[in-house]
Amino acid sequence: MSQPISSSLAEALSGWPPPVLDPHGPFSNTVTTLAWVLIALFTLIFVLVCAALWVALYGSDELRARLGGEGVVKWFGLIVPSGVLLVLLAWGTVMVAGMTTIQGDELRMRVSGNIYWWRVSYLDAAGKELHADANELHIPVGRPVVVDMVSEDVIHSFWVPKLGGKMDMIPGRTNRLKLQADQAGVYGGQCAEFCGGAHSLMGFVVVAHEPAEWQRWRDARLARQQAQPAPAAAAAHDEVQRGRQLFGEVGCAACHRVAGTTAQGLSGPDLTHVGSRQSLGAGILPNNRGTLIGWIGDSQSIKPNNRMPAYRSLQAAELNALAAYMESLK
Repeated sequence: MSQPISSSLAEALSGWPPPVLDPHGPFSNTVTTLAWVLIALFTLIFVLVCAALWVALYGSDELRARLGGEGVVKWFGLIVPSGVLLVLLAWGTVMVAGMTTIQGDELRMRVSGNIYWWRVSYLDAAGKELHADANELHIPVGRPVVVDMVSEDVIHSFWVPKLGGKMDMIPGRTNRLKLQADQAGVYGGQCAEFCGGAHSLMGFVVVAHEPAEWQRWRDARLARQQAQPAPAAAAAHDEVQRGRQLFGEVGCAACHRVAGTTAQGLSGPDLTHVGSRQSLGAGILPNNRGTLIGWIGDSQSIKPNNRMPAYRSLQAAELNALAAYMESLK
């Protein structure tokens, strides 16, 4: 059963011009320029073919004889197309070369594709993980970001149309792609390679902050990630405490990690900061108490074939408590 995507992701992936033709960074601008050149060439070729067809059907005998001559076929059937393709190949290779080259001053991240969500790791200069997240990337405006892309199961494809190109994520291989936002905002991303039944419901958002704001966000995340115990563990609210207890009792901790607690599962998204995310289920739902309850209770009816089991046996009060605990994890 298909569900509407979250409002932030829907807005980021809609509007006019469409995101693929509305670049907001230098790397997406490169892709858009290449796309417009290809569109222009396609249009020119279409017009020429239509003109040739008109001549073949309605032109004079002399024009038709010229059109079918050996020289025309040689030049416009072989030499000109080969030359155009070679020029496009060389020009395109030069244009996109900088989209994967590491200069050394970029922000480093790693994104792992899973059925059907994204594992996000923020890295230091040496490639060591500083803190983890899922389905949401936070980047500073005006700074290039190198994203190491891997897959933990099947082939996925990472694509943020307004910020960069498209790159496949292949099991056993690490590919790299650069992103950069020239202005603050929320940018939508999507898996662009069919990866199973819920492929179309595998989205994410990239949140671009002004540099000072991003630094505050990063410092707060690092502090919370290393907190002992995690902030929610000290909460006095009875419902939150009950939810924390249920989190371990019903088996959530076996698949999910919450920094500063005994929950250290790795097969599902890291939930250390789930309460502050803009969406749930890899971009398909807005993040609030109601959607948390619905996702915990029966995620299979929202995103079929995902790897989280449905918890239909939980009572309403238990679902509320778990949702309250999730909301507290910020």
